[in-house]
Amino acid sequence: MRRLASGLCGMALGVLSGGVAGPVAADVTLGGFLQQNTAFNAAGANPDGRNHKWLEERAQIKLDGTTGAWRLMAKGDVAHDHLGRGSRSELREGYVDYTESGWDVRAGRQVLTWGVGDLVFVNDVWPKDYEALFAGRPLEYLKRGTDAVKLGIYPAFASFELVLAPSFRASRVPDARRFHLFDPMPGLVDRRTVEPDQGEAGLRIYRDMAGYDVALYLYRGFQRTPSMRPDRMTAPTRMTLFHPKLAGYGASASGRAGAGVVSLELAYYDSRQDRSGTDFTVPNSQTRFLAGYQWQPWEEGSLGLQYYVEYMHDHGAYRAVLPAGMPVAKRRADTFTVRATQLFLHQTLRLSLYAAHNAGNRDRFVNPELRYAISDRVWVAVGANVFGGRRTGQFGQLARDDNVYLQTRLEF
Repeated sequence: MRRLASGLCGMALGVLSGGVAGPVAADVTLGGFLQQNTAFNAAGANPDGRNHKWLEERAQIKLDGTTGAWRLMAKGDVAHDHLGRGSRSELREGYVDYTESGWDVRAGRQVLTWGVGDLVFVNDVWPKDYEALFAGRPLEYLKRGTDAVKLGIYPAFASFELVLAPSFRASRVPDARRFHLFDPMPGLVDRRTVEPDQGEAGLRIYRDMAGYDVALYLYRGFQRTPSMRPDRMTAPTRMTLFHPKLAGYGASASGRAGAGVVSLELAYYDSRQDRSGTDFTVPNSQTRFLAGYQWQPWEEGSLGLQYYVEYMHDHGAYRAVLPAGMPVAKRRADTFTVRATQLFLHQTLRLSLYAAHNAGNRDRFVNPELRYAISDRVWVAVGANVFGGRRTGQFGQLARDDNVYLQTRLEF
């Protein structure tokens, strides 16, 4: 990256701070990367007949400037997709920070991350891009930015992070033209998506307690992935995709334990739109629990294990109203994950493996990856996404979507 003092950028930052008559000295960083991303099918063609999950060139520009108490950060991508989406641009992040002693505020598109899970989301209710994860894009593309105002307050006894988002942003699910998704009513062509017309809010309270990072979480908004509701169960003609109302309450703790780090997380998902559990199109209220442990068992190597459980409340009421022939969700789902990482060649070569397995429906996801840093600015990675399990499971439905991916990036 290149550092420079720019009067013009300083003037822009000065305007954000209330307006100035002339240039103001600012510290500005300008950088980015060029990237090529290809994912080849390994288990057959897509539903649209193509043989790639991803095939694109991408460029990102990042501008980060500070002056006094103000900071401006903008990160934008332009990309050309060879699989039918053409050329596109996207604002990944773009926000203004203002910092004072004891408090700060951030306004704009920002990536929010809550909780302690590794690809397991208990209290992290903010939007994700699951297509990016399953199509072999770099892991940073899993998180989507949220358009919000975040206020941080830091008294001596705890820290508070309040997030207010005037509009809702959904998680991105895999494209049905590229992935073999389970569809309970495949012949129903008329489908309409209804986005929430209200905003959302979240509060995180955190502090150090006896050497452990402890946090409480409150959220009020909507489910990130849509639910399906037919206009009628007998001979339906239209399907509506909507985001049910949701409230979340949770806690997490992480810190040293023995030779490694232990992580614990708990959350209650309150299904505000169907607290009785009698609407099968709305997810029931749920309790989620995660326990993880990460340590370094040998030189240049690390190992992380997680146990994750989801427990559905009012399961009997859900079973009673579920139409015949619809897949039945279990009351309890237990998932185990492992991540192993080994570094070689003075940490320029990284071999990693992430695997998740659901004991109830044999749902599984395996992601091995080999990444090599050719220089400080250039790296390449090759990996695979392998899925399996029952046809109705999150990963099982993707059993025909195994892929091998190649990532190449030049940073500047």
